[in-house]
Amino acid sequence: MTRHYLLSRYAEGARPVAWVTSGAPVELLRAFGFYTVYPENHGALCGAKGMGSELCRTAEENGFSQDLCSYARIDLGTAVSGRTPAGRLPRPDLLFASNNICQTVAYWYTVLADRWDIPLLMLDTPFNHTGEPGQAEVDYMSAQLEAMIPTLERVSGRGFRMDDLRDVLSLSKETAETWGEILGTMKATPSPMTIFDAFVHLAPVVSLRGLPVALAYYRILLQELKERAARGEGGIREERKRLMWDNIAIWYKVRDFSTLFAERGMNFVTATYTNAWAETAPHMNPRRPLESIARTYSRVILNNSLDHRLRLMEGLIRTFRVDGLVIHSARSCKPYSVGQYDLKRLLMERLKVPSVVIEADIADERAYAEEQAQTRLEAFFERLER
Repeated sequence: MTRHYLLSRYAEGARPVAWVTSGAPVELLRAFGFYTVYPENHGALCGAKGMGSELCRTAEENGFSQDLCSYARIDLGTAVSGRTPAGRLPRPDLLFASNNICQTVAYWYTVLADRWDIPLLMLDTPFNHTGEPGQAEVDYMSAQLEAMIPTLERVSGRGFRMDDLRDVLSLSKETAETWGEILGTMKATPSPMTIFDAFVHLAPVVSLRGLPVALAYYRILLQELKERAARGEGGIREERKRLMWDNIAIWYKVRDFSTLFAERGMNFVTATYTNAWAETAPHMNPRRPLESIARTYSRVILNNSLDHRLRLMEGLIRTFRVDGLVIHSARSCKPYSVGQYDLKRLLMERLKVPSVVIEADIADERAYAEEQAQTRLEAFFERLER
């Protein structure tokens, strides 16, 4: 990832540059040779480096509400000030977004498009009420992807070749499937890594999906984890309880929480967030590129109903033999956080799994109350130890 951000400084003027939302089908851009930057990944980096609140304040001083997603505020704050722990971000030639994760990205990227007077391509994904997009919805999304091709050709200066897209999609599919195998090693007891490790290892499948370097990285990681599992080597010294995390990481607390739970012999072995990047991989089909892209990207976790989330979480709890559930109610990510108290109640009723809700934010430390979180966690620890 350091290499990725370093190279991005020199991409401007040498290659077409696109800023992309995490839920957008980046494979289409890769077929045109775009260098891609993910503002959400950059927002997580800023949060982990302790710069989240500073950049959020910059955005707020320029008229943006504190109620907006902190990723958006960080990105807008960076656009205004130029400040970033990555050194410098390249100015984009094109913006590429999809509303399958939230509606905020549509307005956020519109602001950026107006600021730089550059094209914005938006993939509109109908909400999946039943978990399965109908043919009419797939055709609608496929037609949008086809309509984007002339703009991508003009901005990139490269003609479209379907074989290039097929090759990229094959790489992307194998990368996501390998990531799924990596997460699968955590079924072992003890788990060979923690979900806090996975939060860090997640970056390539988000930002470098469809590139050989991401697949090569995950092959090495998978082999290492298989060897650790075979030796009975755990991600923490003593795994006594197995936990599940819901929602995006609290990036500025990853190290603190990693230590806090490990000291109590509690290991996070699965998460809805990390699973999201593997869950849809089977729907990628290089033989039917545009249609399979439509089917795959319409199925992301936030474009589905709460019933889908409930069934997914039940399955993960059973598969990974989870003893307790920690739910991050993220002030920024409202689509991810809505309904969490109902999910908590239903899971406790059905599976008798002790649960706790931590109210915080993904990258803005000002929304986190240390004493409140500690009080809730101490009560949670007591219930788990009974």
